[in-house]
Amino acid sequence: MAKVAKNIVLQRPQEITAACRQLYGIMSFREITIKEISARTSLSRPSIYNYFQTKEEIFLAVLQEEYDLLADGLEKVIQTHEALSINELASILGSCFGERSVMLRLLCMNLYEIEDNSRLERLAEFKRHYFSAVGKLDELLMKFIPSLDGEGRTRFLMEFLPFLNGVYPYAHPTDKQSRAMEIAGMRLRNGTIAAMVSSCAADLLEAVAGMRK
Repeated sequence: MAKVAKNIVLQRPQEITAACRQLYGIMSFREITIKEISARTSLSRPSIYNYFQTKEEIFLAVLQEEYDLLADGLEKVIQTHEALSINELASILGSCFGERSVMLRLLCMNLYEIEDNSRLERLAEFKRHYFSAVGKLDELLMKFIPSLDGEGRTRFLMEFLPFLNGVYPYAHPTDKQSRAMEIAGMRLRNGTIAAMVSSCAADLLEAVAGMRK
């Protein structure tokens, strides 16, 4: 009986984040409230506060899930490939991040607000998961681009990670943004997240690896 109760307690945060994900697919960040999230779960608003104090903490938990999924995907690459060229690795990175559109949308639009309105202990826990995923990316570089030393890998990460924070709107401009660019006479070539990430990763890896030759 105690085990069942424990499982229910563990499942409830996942039920809350799943509802948040559903809403984020059809609503903007500012439109989503804990009331809206509660309506898509079996929990009341007061019950949700037992797990999360703000809606931003719920989104922080969603981001944490995203980084865990990213880390799992990178680990699978490490385990299933013996060697990869720079272009092959870049293509795989494109695929991995292409599957994380929720993460990239949050990073681009809402990260500051999410972190600022979450408790310090929640934020520190999130950062541990984030650095675990970054560490997995570093491990990927060590295995498949062995010519890169620590300085080279750090340079790649310090240029690649900020790029990720801005890629989402280039792949998913709103209708209003697209129309405004047309009026302004700007022509932007549309591309997928996977294609843009792959291209950026390949260029950065070639540049950093070339410095070591």
